[in-house]
Amino acid sequence: MDIKIRHHTQTPIYLQIVNQIKEMIIKGEITDGFVLPSERAMAKYLNVHRNTVIKAYMELKAEEFLESSQGKGYRVSYQSDAVESPGRKTVIAWQSLIKEEYLDLKITFDDLFTKSYSSNNISFAGGIASTEEYGKEDLALILNDIIVSDNAEAYSYTPYQGNQHLRQNIANLMLSKGIKAKPGEIQILQETNQALDYLAALLIKPGDVVITEEPVSPDVYRTFALAGGKVVTVPMDEEGIICDSLESLILKYKPKFIYVNPDFQNPTGTVMSLNRRKALLSLSCKYKLPVIEEDASSEIRFEGVRIPSLKALDKGNNVIFIYSFALTFAPGIRMAFVLADKTLIKSLSYIVSIRLISLDSISQKLLSSYIEKGIYQRNLRNICADYKEKRDLMCACLDEAQDLGLEFQRPAGGVYLWCKLAPDMDFHRMYLKATEKGVSFIPGNVFYLKGSKGDSYIRLNFSYPSKLQIEKGIKILTDAIRESKCCTSQLDIEQIDVE
Repeated sequence: MDIKIRHHTQTPIYLQIVNQIKEMIIKGEITDGFVLPSERAMAKYLNVHRNTVIKAYMELKAEEFLESSQGKGYRVSYQSDAVESPGRKTVIAWQSLIKEEYLDLKITFDDLFTKSYSSNNISFAGGIASTEEYGKEDLALILNDIIVSDNAEAYSYTPYQGNQHLRQNIANLMLSKGIKAKPGEIQILQETNQALDYLAALLIKPGDVVITEEPVSPDVYRTFALAGGKVVTVPMDEEGIICDSLESLILKYKPKFIYVNPDFQNPTGTVMSLNRRKALLSLSCKYKLPVIEEDASSEIRFEGVRIPSLKALDKGNNVIFIYSFALTFAPGIRMAFVLADKTLIKSLSYIVSIRLISLDSISQKLLSSYIEKGIYQRNLRNICADYKEKRDLMCACLDEAQDLGLEFQRPAGGVYLWCKLAPDMDFHRMYLKATEKGVSFIPGNVFYLKGSKGDSYIRLNFSYPSKLQIEKGIKILTDAIRESKCCTSQLDIEQIDVE
């Protein structure tokens, strides 16, 4: 067992132990039935207090990764003993999954995100579209046509499922992604967070398990947790969510659904490989398990071959597809949709009827015309060209500071760089130095349910800042990194271990 303790991070040492052992178990590096070292032996091996090891082992027991008995110590109990017979049907019985009331149709992250957009700040923090790349002249003409029109429908309430014409245009747009959709399978919403919130209300009962990839946006795991769900995370690699242990997790926890962000994932920029997509869908069919696929960046591709979405590959209508226009349409006009089984969409519309008076009528008409006239598709080319230049500029600026030990993969699209810091970095000092000089970014630990590995990472956005801000801001950031190399004293180690 190779467990590395970092004493100069904000993540408690016991959680570092928990996360590393849990990852080894999920990856199969520690097999079911493996007996862990005793509390004293582990404490001596890691050079930490025994109480720290006890706390870590108790946490792993609470999460059902370990079991213990008198005289036998702690044993891995990850695999389920249950014998499953999936059966031949691969179609999900949606009515059995949705809460009954919807079938009867008679922080810290927020502070970082909000504070980063003050007028004197250079923000690499949020995932926000550039204000320069949305065709304002075209939008002005369309909006003028809507306003001067004699059609009173422009100012009336829309159906709870959304404007029929927009849903038809979205269905047509999805054909270019290899997705066959009918307007009746589409629910218009304002943004991804709203979609996740409503889906959580529909599907999650208190105590239900939800599986997500990790790292993952805090908006995602918080939404599921607030709905009463128990979030179980699965690590990722360069091909996306690791599927090798997913079947064991499914058998053990019997989750309500799996959430993934396959294309230019937030925060890593990873694209899930075709083999992983097929493996995930195979498990979805085998266990009649829904998959929520979030797509906000698949259209923002700079190079490489596009991989079909999970929804395009889905043969059993098992995928709930969430598509956001946040990065590809006018900033401030929030629009998204859910594409799924008609039974689920009908219940989703019911939730909209309870929680909203009406969806924004004019914004829907604006987007509908924008798509129908071909402006949306044409403008995507401009967005990709601009964001590619910004990505290349940010990468070039970071390459000039290679001596800092900063590591990152150049993404083939999307809007984020996921950067790994050198192990001798005093993150707290670096963060303060950068923010004091007006540069903001998102620390990696907010994308992990319990921290640990995230201490070594930061997420940088390149879509929102100007090119001049990128050059200036990365210079400030790399200077802050250079000034924050650290060397922790033994006294500091002891104090942190006690805490």
